Amino acid sequence: MKKKALRGVRETFFISVGLVINAFGWAAFLIPLQIVGGGITGLGIIIQQSSGFPVGMTYLLVNILLMLLAIRFLGARFGLKTIFGILGLSGLLTLFETLIQNPLVTDRFLGTVLGGVIGGFGLGIIFSQGGSTGGTDIIALILEKYTHLSLGRLSFYLNLGIIASSYLVFGSVEPIIYGLVAMAASAYIVDQYLEGSRQSVQLFVFSGKHDQIANMVTSTLGRGVTVFTGTGWFSQKQREVLMIILRKRELPVVMRAIKDADPSAFLSISSVQGVYGQGFDRIKL
Repeated sequence: MKKKALRGVRETFFISVGLVINAFGWAAFLIPLQIVGGGITGLGIIIQQSSGFPVGMTYLLVNILLMLLAIRFLGARFGLKTIFGILGLSGLLTLFETLIQNPLVTDRFLGTVLGGVIGGFGLGIIFSQGGSTGGTDIIALILEKYTHLSLGRLSFYLNLGIIASSYLVFGSVEPIIYGLVAMAASAYIVDQYLEGSRQSVQLFVFSGKHDQIANMVTSTLGRGVTVFTGTGWFSQKQREVLMIILRKRELPVVMRAIKDADPSAFLSISSVQGVYGQGFDRIKL
């Protein structure tokens, strides 16, 4: 019970950090530069420019409506993390809108990239802890139930529609292009954050000192090693081959150990799309 409580506190802390970073990215760059980067926040910028209504309040009111629709069509599938994310981001956007009156950079393209990157980094932290900020994801979940389109494609179409609608307010294609750049930058950073720490590699090691290398991997990293017996067709000699699957961040440690044990070892390294099971990710369907 204590361990579960500590995990909950840790997740809440990092979600809060992600919310602060995401709100700062919007309020310090995208909102004052009038860059509609998609999502309900982007919709809030459009409403702000046409009526002066604060972005944070638009975000809160629209998400409350979406939550009610989600409960009606999907059932009560959204937990406290989503509610916390919606309320937290709404409050932080409102706070930062008050504190930051002017963009931190005047160049629109630079501000677009910085806003997208910083906002995406915040979202990556939130998603990595199982959190959510609601918004267009809720609409996509509802539409997914009644259409044949995937969740990712629906989210893309919804965000694209919000960005394109900025033309009605600004009367120019330029804000649409900036919005697409911001959305692309944010999506790229989210993907890199979520997948970067989980990227795995598959390593084949051909070495006469395979036992020393295998012992190091299991004792130092706690990773399993599979040993095959192979025959070199050129030499017609049998030798042991190690197959090791590990996280990409662990690769330098193994490479140094292999070089120390056998500088003449032959290695083959390849990226692995997904690794599931003990010591890695849970099996996903």
